[in-house]
Amino acid sequence: MINIKRIGVLTGGGDCSGLNAVIRAVVKCAISRYGIECLGVLDSFDGLIEGPSTIPLTWHNTKGLLFQGGTILGSTNKGDPFKYKTLDGDKIVEKNLSEVVMANIEKLELDGLIIIGGDGTMAIANNFWQKKKLKLVGVPKTIDNDIWGTEETFGFHTAVEIATDAIDRLQTTATSHHRVMILETMGRNAGWIALYAGLASGADVILIPEIPFTIDAIVAKIEQRRTEGRRSTIICVAEGAAPKEGKQIIWKTVRDSAEPVRLGGIAQWLCEQLENRVDSECRYTVLGHIQRGGIPTGYDRILCTRFGTAAVHAFVNREFGKMVALRENEIKTIPIEEIAGKSRLVDPDSETIRSARDTGVSFGSVAKN
Repeated sequence: MINIKRIGVLTGGGDCSGLNAVIRAVVKCAISRYGIECLGVLDSFDGLIEGPSTIPLTWHNTKGLLFQGGTILGSTNKGDPFKYKTLDGDKIVEKNLSEVVMANIEKLELDGLIIIGGDGTMAIANNFWQKKKLKLVGVPKTIDNDIWGTEETFGFHTAVEIATDAIDRLQTTATSHHRVMILETMGRNAGWIALYAGLASGADVILIPEIPFTIDAIVAKIEQRRTEGRRSTIICVAEGAAPKEGKQIIWKTVRDSAEPVRLGGIAQWLCEQLENRVDSECRYTVLGHIQRGGIPTGYDRILCTRFGTAAVHAFVNREFGKMVALRENEIKTIPIEEIAGKSRLVDPDSETIRSARDTGVSFGSVAKN
């Protein structure tokens, strides 16, 4: 029926809740439905460059992964085999080690790879498909929810729940001390986490990259609330948000990374801008990598299982060079090349944004008519 004996599985990019659940689904489906052996590649594509470095994935050692955060395979967002960055003295040089990867895949007798990762990892996968004809299927992963072509990525809902819980806790201390409390979420250039967590927790101001804000508009919102007798304000701000005619705040640059620019610091900057313009004391909290960790929500566990099994079916059906995606609540496959260079961002005119505005949420800007 099929001539597939062994599939490699790797996780790339930043970690998030649900990676292990996808690994589990892939292994269980491959073994029970098709009798296919699975081999886990350690530390993303690095495991096919150095070593190679792998572990067998069996029914036994994937037991319990449904509830476990992170990835037992390890991950990295630095290793693009086509532009592998290494230090040569004080200089960073790039080497094309894609042939090393292909040679190790052949050495391991892999029929191909199931690649679990975000947009950066999918870009690497597309290069292997286009340039090397590597048989592969992609699974979209990111807490940022910004991969084009799929309506949701696993890990996003868990991150939203964590951020929502954090804002719920900030609500109580903000009310007790009549403070302006600012929470900074992750998301890079997409505002999905801030939007959903802010809306779910009743934040008064939500700032996202897709809608430039002004300090004047935020101050006006805080003053309006004080006039109405509400002496505390909650602001949820995405790390990529920026003021109108301003720039995003960069926390640091990682020279040897495929994504060297790391955003962060907007909450502190905003706090400093507001503290001399409002009567309330301002405090900020940066949630950071807490959003990536922990036990995945029930929703994410189900989505992971659907993605993982669908990836195996796609591989067996020889739908190579494609990524599984959620569309209209069904799992479908789309060519990975279609998502290259694209991002799924929040539509400023979406129904969700309108609903937020209709309940009094300020986005630090004037709403469009």
